[in-house]
Amino acid sequence: MMLRNPGIVLTYNSRCWYILINSRKLASFSNGPPSDLGGKSHLCNEGVNQENSRNFDGVRRGVDDVCHVLESGSWGPALENSLSMFNENPQPELVIGVLRRLKDVNQAVNYFRWVERKSEEPLSPEAYNSLLMVMVRTRNFDYLEQILGEMSIAGFGPTNYTCVELVASCVKSRKLIEAFDLLQMMRHFKFRPAFSAYTTLIGALSEVGESDRMLALFNQMQELGYEVNVHLLTTLIRVFSREGRVDAALSLLEEMKSNTFDADIVLYNVCIDCFGKVGKVDMAWKFFHEMKANGIVPDDVTYTSMMGVLCKANRLDEAVEIFEQMEQNRQVPCAYAYNTMIMGYGSAGKFDEAYSLLERQRAKGCIPSVVAYNCILTCLGKKGKTDKALRIFEEMQRDAMPNLPTYNIIIGMLCKAGNVEAAFKVQDAMKEAGLFPNVRTINIMIDRLCKAQKLDEACSIFEGMDHKVCSPDGATFCSLIDGLGKQGRVDDAYRIYERMLDADQIPNVVVYTSLIRNFFKCDRKEDGHKMYKEMMRSGCSPDLMLLNTYMDCVFKAGETEKGRALFEEIKARGFLPDTRSYSILIHSLVKAGFARETYELYYAMKDQGCVLDTRAYNTVIDGFCKSGKVNKAYQLLEEMKTMGHHPTVVTYGSVVDGLAKIDRLDEAYMLFEEAKSNGIELNQVIYSSLIDGFGKVGRVDEAYLVMEEMMQKGLTPNVYTWNCLLDGLVKAEEINEALVCFQSMKDLKCTPNQITYCILINGLCKVRKFNKAFVFWQEMQKQGLKPNTITYTAMISGLAKSGNVAQASSLFERFRASGGIPDSASYNAMIEGLSIANRALDAYQLFEETRLKGCSIHTKTCVALLDALHKAECLEQAAIVGAVLRETAKSQHAARSW
Repeated sequence: MMLRNPGIVLTYNSRCWYILINSRKLASFSNGPPSDLGGKSHLCNEGVNQENSRNFDGVRRGVDDVCHVLESGSWGPALENSLSMFNENPQPELVIGVLRRLKDVNQAVNYFRWVERKSEEPLSPEAYNSLLMVMVRTRNFDYLEQILGEMSIAGFGPTNYTCVELVASCVKSRKLIEAFDLLQMMRHFKFRPAFSAYTTLIGALSEVGESDRMLALFNQMQELGYEVNVHLLTTLIRVFSREGRVDAALSLLEEMKSNTFDADIVLYNVCIDCFGKVGKVDMAWKFFHEMKANGIVPDDVTYTSMMGVLCKANRLDEAVEIFEQMEQNRQVPCAYAYNTMIMGYGSAGKFDEAYSLLERQRAKGCIPSVVAYNCILTCLGKKGKTDKALRIFEEMQRDAMPNLPTYNIIIGMLCKAGNVEAAFKVQDAMKEAGLFPNVRTINIMIDRLCKAQKLDEACSIFEGMDHKVCSPDGATFCSLIDGLGKQGRVDDAYRIYERMLDADQIPNVVVYTSLIRNFFKCDRKEDGHKMYKEMMRSGCSPDLMLLNTYMDCVFKAGETEKGRALFEEIKARGFLPDTRSYSILIHSLVKAGFARETYELYYAMKDQGCVLDTRAYNTVIDGFCKSGKVNKAYQLLEEMKTMGHHPTVVTYGSVVDGLAKIDRLDEAYMLFEEAKSNGIELNQVIYSSLIDGFGKVGRVDEAYLVMEEMMQKGLTPNVYTWNCLLDGLVKAEEINEALVCFQSMKDLKCTPNQITYCILINGLCKVRKFNKAFVFWQEMQKQGLKPNTITYTAMISGLAKSGNVAQASSLFERFRASGGIPDSASYNAMIEGLSIANRALDAYQLFEETRLKGCSIHTKTCVALLDALHKAECLEQAAIVGAVLRETAKSQHAARSW
């Protein structure tokens, strides 16, 4: 009621109310002059100020005393008694002052609770906010939920300042998830967090790409009625665009338009840059034209962003057009735009255009920056033009001082070229310029030397590192381990790995991948398995690339079941097998003779959503061809073309071979011609497939034509190609032509192998040229080549039929002594040969052995043996052979009747 009276002014003090009478309003009630009343009022004010000063000093002394007690020991009954001795009924100002001074949140909460008990009523909102600020200062939020709950029940919440400070404290300590949870906790208690708290956290989350949480906070702000601005929307759109979440970014843009926000140049620049960087070049173009249509003039950032996007997308002509637009009527060139275009030309390998632009920049009075020169030097490095790069390096020193990246580029280039001495000279010049090699410089040198196979020099640099000045990091060890391993020096690589452990460097998955792959490559699979186990023991989790590499190595080492188990392990570890995983599995199973599994694996890969690349198509097509599903392979070949993948020589080779093997030679030849018309460089494999196919069906002339074309193309037939042609000639009983081919083969320095001799020996025996066959047999033995079972059978049969029974018998025994298992044809040939040579009992003995082995005995063989036994008057044995002959005749008759 007093506040409603215009004649009364209230001044609040901690002890009492002072009522000051306005002299003007109450002058008519005074017996004295107004000046006297004014003087009395002045004296009253002085008294109030003195009283306030005394009160302030009293509160300050009280705060000091309480803090001294609280700091004297841990909380307990003794400390509570000490507080009660001089502060039985703490006042609000004192409590707030103490809380503002405390630095231990546990002590602050204990004091807060003690005051509550003493006053027997809830403390003021200021006290609660002061307690929350203790949590901010100590960054300890263990009691936060409890305190916020009490504030909610009491009907008040944190002030805007406290709310912002709580969030800012979490942000400063990089506890962004805790800050997010803190705001959600406030919303749970129906508080309204401050606008700045939201914007502070959204800005911090944008730096770490937490787009989903950013969007949740943005939606909460709208629910609370906060008016969001273009700047906030720009921050959100930037993060969504960088993550490639184009739909979400566009949705925010639509929302902005529906709220009648006008996009500014900053938003357009962000959209052009971010959408372009995730490959949405057309979308970036749309924003560029839209901003001009809306009357916003593109600035330097707009032009350079658009040029950078187009250069990255290899649309250099359009970038040049934008650059020329920017340069029109411009007095001062934009150095950043020139750098962007020089970088674009450099990335495209267009050194001349890049250097011409640099000269143009200089002619306009703008000195090229070190960035522009570094782009040109990088371009020359990619092209391997070291000499030209060194000339540019000398030239640039007139315009710009080389920086550390400049020297690193030159040093890396020289090391890659193997010019270590020149690299060290540049390093010395670098030191003279006041720049000292850092670990990146050393890493570049070691990496380039390893790639140039200058391993001793790389090791020398590593050993010469001064660990006090520049210690090797993980990249140093990784480059050296990989370089040594690739050149077969796996023991040296392992020693570097051990030194890495000694240096307290933790090997990453790349190091383990290199060691595993190189151990297997050097046929040391046990060591490769040990490295995998060691990695698991060290706590380093394998990634999909390592598991794929390990699986590939295991399959190549012939451990098919272990490879299968690794494929299952990929899934067990929570990874989805990718296209490479399936390609390795299918290719390895096809090589191991399990081509029939291709069909099931292919559809599993498709169901999982894997997108096949050229390698995957080749693998699956080969598997289908080898499992007899040539039609399916043909379909995949056509699908491959429609999906934009160009078939390679491997693709055509697999399908041509598959068609040739099932005698669809005309289709195979058409595909062969298609490959040639598409500019595919054909190899010996595809020619050999056609020669083999034509030869097997007796189309020897066409096989010859393919062989001639192959040689005209400059391809030298290998032993497999010659064997295919020889086999075709032998099957067509063109034995003389086969012998001519054999001689041509030797004339062309192609060494015959075991299969070559076997084909010829079998062919000669087939046309009863046993003596010639025996010559080749002896030649084969001199070459150290071991005949196979078919060749032994053909030779034994040939010698026996030609009357050389002794040699045939000797060869037969030698074959068995060498571990060979004679087949039915060998036994029949020997029995028949011995019978003709009147060695009836020897023939009968072999007859019994053949029966015991379960091999079939031909009727012709039985008749020859029966005649020999009758001549030798071995009637008992003849009776047994006769019985076998009758049984054979009955079974054959029954089979015909059935």
